[in-house]
Parts: sequence; structure tokens; C-alpha cells
Amino acid sequence: MAAHPHQLARPGISQAEFVQFQRFIYNAAGITLSDAKKALVSGRLAKRLAHCGVASYGEYFRLLDSGAHKDEVQEAIDLLTTNETYFFREAKHFDLLRERALGAQRPRGETFRVWSAACSSGEECYSIAMVLAECLGERPWEIMGSDICTKVLHKARIGHYPMERARHIPQPLLRKYCLKGQDAQEGTMLVESSLRRRVQFGQINLNTALPQLGQFDMVFLRNVMIYFNGDTKRQVVDRIGAQLKPHGCLVIGLAESLSDSGAMVKSVAPSVYVRA
Repeated sequence: MAAHPHQLARPGISQAEFVQFQRFIYNAAGITLSDAKKALVSGRLAKRLAHCGVASYGEYFRLLDSGAHKDEVQEAIDLLTTNETYFFREAKHFDLLRERALGAQRPRGETFRVWSAACSSGEECYSIAMVLAECLGERPWEIMGSDICTKVLHKARIGHYPMERARHIPQPLLRKYCLKGQDAQEGTMLVESSLRRRVQFGQINLNTALPQLGQFDMVFLRNVMIYFNGDTKRQVVDRIGAQLKPHGCLVIGLAESLSDSGAMVKSVAPSVYVRA
């Protein structure tokens, strides 16, 4: 039996086609892809070419650009955004969270609110939830997790992970808030349902006007700015800064900086900013 023509060989991506996808993901998500990402783009999108029955990356781009295939546009965005995370990543930020939650002078009954603004598959949100459950208990607190990628949000809502992802969770918290998989689920863990209910997930594109979210005591936006150019970075910080309560705290990745962060936030420590 002869192979389907689209299965004979993976089509190569030309420089002109790669530039089209650089523009596509920048316009969609504000992400700047360097020329070194050409192989990544080619590899991640190859299956979609076959799925859509198109013979070239240029043809696939035209399909996305037509405006007639919104689900496929989201597929491409999901594939071209990087989602790497784990529980209790950069532990000092969770120490800061604990200090902020316990030290905040809030009016009686006011909710302590945290937003994980690029939450990927949810590990950061559930790490935050474990900390707040421990230090605030039944006092009012809530967490919102958002990402541009719909696939990772689906994983986040389920809260079911391979056990190796749990290696940074302190053992007392792992025992208290995670269920160990048995039989067919061996080697996995499930975040306990009462904790999952405390986290709301939603799709948000930080590169566009934000929905009505209310204001937050703390926003985690870690290891995201490295994908944005200077202008996009300033716009995103202004949007997020406007969602902070007075003296609310914005946390970015330890390897990142906001050298020109604008007037909305000011640096108080490496990777930590407060609303000005």
C-alpha cells in the first residue's frame, strides 16, 4: 500500500514560514521566539499539518490566518507555548507568601487573594494552596490560576500528577494534601479535593486587556517575562500591577528582572516588586 503523500516525509519549514509563526505567536500571546526556536516550531506543529491535511507550514499558517478555524488556532498556541513547572519551585517565594499571608493587616473577614498568572498545569497553584491552608486555615483565602494554554488548564483542574513531580513537596504537606495512587494509579498522586476546590482556573491571555478579576494581595508571574520583549513586558506589568491591592506583591522568576518596570510597581528585593 502506498503511503499517503503527507506521510512520505515531514515537510521542512522555510525561513519565511518560520517568520510567519514568529509573528503569529507574538500577536497571539506576546511571546518572542528567537531564531534558535525554528526546529521547535517545526517539530511541534508537524502533526497538525498532517491532521489538517496540508502539505506545508505556509499552507497551515494560511489556514490559521483565515479566521475560520478558531479551535485550530488554539491548538497552535497550546503547542507553541512552553509549560514547565513543578511543585514548590523557587522555595523562597513560598516563604514570602507565608510572611505576607500571616503579616497582612486586612480588615476582619477580608479575603487574602493570590493569582498564579501563568499557572501551566497547576503545580504552582496547589503549592500556594498548601501554604495558605497551613497558615490561614479557615480564614478567608482564595487562589486563581490562569494560562493561555487550554490543555494545561485541563490538567490543572484535575490535579492528578506523576509522583516524581512531588519530590519538592515537604513530606508533611504531601501526606496531608495529596492522595497516593493505588493499583492502576500507582506512581501518581491526586491533590485532595478540598484543596482543589479552593483554586479557580481560567484561560487568560496576558497580552490583551484583562477580564474583571478584582484585586490581589499577591501575583505570581514567574519565568514568563523571558519570553516577552521590552514593550510587551512593560504592558503586561502595567496590566498586572493594576490588579494588585495597595502594597500588593508581584513575584517574578529568580532569573528574571524588570529593569524598566514602569511606574506601576517598584522593586523591593530580587524578583519581588510591590505596587507603587
